[in-house]
Amino acid sequence: MAAGETQLYAKISNKLRGRNASSLLDSLLAMGFPTHTAFKALAATGRKTAEEAADWLNGHCNDPSLDDPIPQEYALFLCPTGSLLENLQEFWRESKRQCAKNRAHEVFPHVTLCDFFTCEDQKVEYLYEALRRAGDRILSSFPTLVPLVLHSSISYLGFFINDSPADVIREFAMAFATEASVLADCTVKPCTKQLHLTLAHKFYPHHQRTLEQLAKAIQPSHTCQWTAALYSRDMRFVHYQTLKALFQYKPQNADELMLSPGDYIFVDPTQQEEASEGWAIGISHRTGCRGFLPENYTERANEADTWVKHRTYTFSLAMDLNSRKDGEASSRKNGEFHTPSMSRSISSIQALQATIVRRGVLVVRHGERVDQVFGKSWLQQCTTTDGKYYRPDLNFPHSLPRRSNGIKDFENDPPLSSCGIFQARLAGEALLNSGVRVTAVFVSPALRCVQTAKYILEELKLERKLKIRIEPGVFEWLKWEASKATPTFLTLEELKEANFNVDPDYRPAFPRCSLMPAESYDQYVERCAVSMGQIVNTCPQDMGITLIVSHSSALDSCTRPLLRLPPRECGDFAQLVRKIPSLGMCFCEENKEEGRTGSRAAEPAQACQQGMRGCGYDYKGILALVYCEFEEHTKKHLIFRGIAMAQNFVTAICGSTALLGLIVEDKAEVWIGTPHCNMCAGLERPEELPHFQELKSPQPHSRRGHPSILVAQEAVTEDRKDLKVGAEREK
Repeated sequence: MAAGETQLYAKISNKLRGRNASSLLDSLLAMGFPTHTAFKALAATGRKTAEEAADWLNGHCNDPSLDDPIPQEYALFLCPTGSLLENLQEFWRESKRQCAKNRAHEVFPHVTLCDFFTCEDQKVEYLYEALRRAGDRILSSFPTLVPLVLHSSISYLGFFINDSPADVIREFAMAFATEASVLADCTVKPCTKQLHLTLAHKFYPHHQRTLEQLAKAIQPSHTCQWTAALYSRDMRFVHYQTLKALFQYKPQNADELMLSPGDYIFVDPTQQEEASEGWAIGISHRTGCRGFLPENYTERANEADTWVKHRTYTFSLAMDLNSRKDGEASSRKNGEFHTPSMSRSISSIQALQATIVRRGVLVVRHGERVDQVFGKSWLQQCTTTDGKYYRPDLNFPHSLPRRSNGIKDFENDPPLSSCGIFQARLAGEALLNSGVRVTAVFVSPALRCVQTAKYILEELKLERKLKIRIEPGVFEWLKWEASKATPTFLTLEELKEANFNVDPDYRPAFPRCSLMPAESYDQYVERCAVSMGQIVNTCPQDMGITLIVSHSSALDSCTRPLLRLPPRECGDFAQLVRKIPSLGMCFCEENKEEGRTGSRAAEPAQACQQGMRGCGYDYKGILALVYCEFEEHTKKHLIFRGIAMAQNFVTAICGSTALLGLIVEDKAEVWIGTPHCNMCAGLERPEELPHFQELKSPQPHSRRGHPSILVAQEAVTEDRKDLKVGAEREK
């Protein structure tokens, strides 16, 4: 750009900018807003339009801090665009899926140029001028290619910017700090240390190798257009957690917050003493009001989701002058880099997939067992006087497999409860969605473990392709068995008769007869180590995951030998395994450099952390449960978040799909009629049922700490009276 053109642009843009800022303020003042609150609204919305600032003021009309002179905090970042940004966002997604969330996921891909600083609301416009002046000064010397060098440590992974390009970028940050100090009277601290683009931060050490492999799929050598972006945040909530509302909530009491989908709420974890179980105290980002809110209406959001983008400066000589000033100013939230929509190259996808597929071992605990729910006397509760099994409660299994010694052997080898079957199917569905490739299955001989493996394989569509290999060596520590004797397990023939696809040709490391009832802790961990050695040597050598379904103790005792770690102290071991939930998982992957399975990685799917029988059950999965009684049978209507989840629950609870009416939240409705019900005959949609009641959002916990679904039963009781009258009339 010629010097004359630069000067002409500066004169014209200064006039337009002054006129625009004045018009925004004048518009707000004409609406009757005070000057100081008008400046505050403009600063909080990025000074984009008067309408957006007016909406902010209307939303904050009851904000107790509206008149407080609290300025925003501002920071300057250098952000990539184009193909490099796409590769970085792909890394963000894959690293979060494989290695769980870390600190880097809280913010969009960026290089920090200036730390957060404060600026008075009426002087924010001068920051924009400081950004323009600093950009114009450095534009001609900005490097066309910014070299990125991958750096890795035990808790950090990212790209470093070195040599002369780093010096030019630091010069730009210094120029902005100088201009902001002169024009806006701000104290700005430019970055003088190593310039870096963080990929992962504060992650678990055993995830380091996986993250490094994913980072190598990024191609930083591609030509990238870099943009300097000025962001702001509310300095009051820097150390708060940010929640995002998923559903609409109408306050039931004066001290509760109104929630709309997409609202952000700031929650201070240290100030939750007054909140009951299932509730939180937070401050609404949309209104500034403080109050109680149901936690199951929200999910965790990223730190930068509430940051506001003000202005950008794009380092490109070919860029239009006006677009350089405003760039992407219309975007408020982080990550909204409106890059041209283009398909990712096949080579980059293949390179990424090559880093994810590797040999691994996934150890899974079984689902909820029936004696955990109904106690040691569960067998007496479901046995008739002539020794036959019947189902006294829906959480009892639909049926029991036949045993040669009769039903009494189930006392020390209990099956899964109906909810345990549901948990196993959910875990299998989650593994299927995560794209894992299971190539072999090894299972403890306990019936609950064999059942869990079966239902996981059914959800993975592998129940016929993979045979279940029974390995007694991974059975529970026998000292913890209540019977003080080795349980009597189902034989291979009995398992086959019960439709379990077991492998009759597998020779286990420890036969069933070798299990000693009084084994010591050292003998137990040695048994697990020997068994894992045989399993690793037996499973296929191609890439894939070996699934091991066992007990809570196996998540530690069967994985530490793979990591070449010594056994834990017995006391620490006992405390650890007590905290492992049903379907808890532990995943180890192969260390290719050393040719062994040697690092613990992120689980392919999250475990079901809470069961269906406690107050803490999460109602985000099943949104509603309404019972409707008839004279001869009971019909149930459930609202689910997905069809697959609904089908899993149906099969787990009832053994067939002929007893439930299902409504799926995404409007993909499924109606499964009851063939024995005259009222349901011929109906195709549940809305036609006179007793149908639809609930669109989860039920919050009551403020006393109990699920309000129990309170809702009072309303259902009145409906039941009408149903009985209707049923009698129909009869």
